[in-house]
Amino acid sequence: MTEHKSNFPEFYITAPQPCPYLPGRLERKLFTHLTRDKPYFLIDNLLKGGFRRSQNIAYMPYCDACSACVPVRILVDEFYPGQSLKRIRRLNSDLVATRMAPAPSAEQYSLFRTYIDARHADGGMAEMSVLDYSLMVEDSVVETFITEYRLKPDPEAGGDAPLIAVALCDRLSDGVSMVYSFYDPELSARSLGTYMILDHVDYARAQGHPFVYLGYWIEGSRKMRYKNRFQPQERLTSKGWVRIDAPCE
Repeated sequence: MTEHKSNFPEFYITAPQPCPYLPGRLERKLFTHLTRDKPYFLIDNLLKGGFRRSQNIAYMPYCDACSACVPVRILVDEFYPGQSLKRIRRLNSDLVATRMAPAPSAEQYSLFRTYIDARHADGGMAEMSVLDYSLMVEDSVVETFITEYRLKPDPEAGGDAPLIAVALCDRLSDGVSMVYSFYDPELSARSLGTYMILDHVDYARAQGHPFVYLGYWIEGSRKMRYKNRFQPQERLTSKGWVRIDAPCE
């Protein structure tokens, strides 16, 4: 009984802070520490059940009088891209994706820094150092991997093409959970953020996994509207995962 209790996670609640997605609201989070002594199935079920991972902390919204944040996952086997998503796929057909162990590099951090400074300079990740980035990539008790995206190499030029996008993901028992992604902000015409989701849907399908987890869809947040494009999907409600077939484009 004592051993069972020591393996069961202890949960904590953060103090209220301004919500980064919905102006005028406060957010709180329920969180627990992920440690290697916790059973795999327990951590896996947390991450499949609405919790998100940041290094070795699993968290979910725990806000007073607000339930706008809803976990969402793509139904891989039934997903079929519409015309605009097909266009994004064609536009990036000249990219090569390389999946690798979660090892940070100076090139990754340089791209990460460029992305944050251009897109999220006032956000919570704006002050992340090289060490902070390394911990984000390496500090994980689950099976984590990185996907690097580069242009197809030019045989005449030789060497690797510059890194233009990166996705950090977890492998769960039933799919892929996209933890964080970033890209060259000067290549906005490529819609690289959307393309990386398309690529991971293809990867999950090839691996025989039914789901790609996208984190939270937030009603009323313009930043999260892009997740509506990936249909059909399921959203986690008080009744469990519920299928959504809303118009996506």
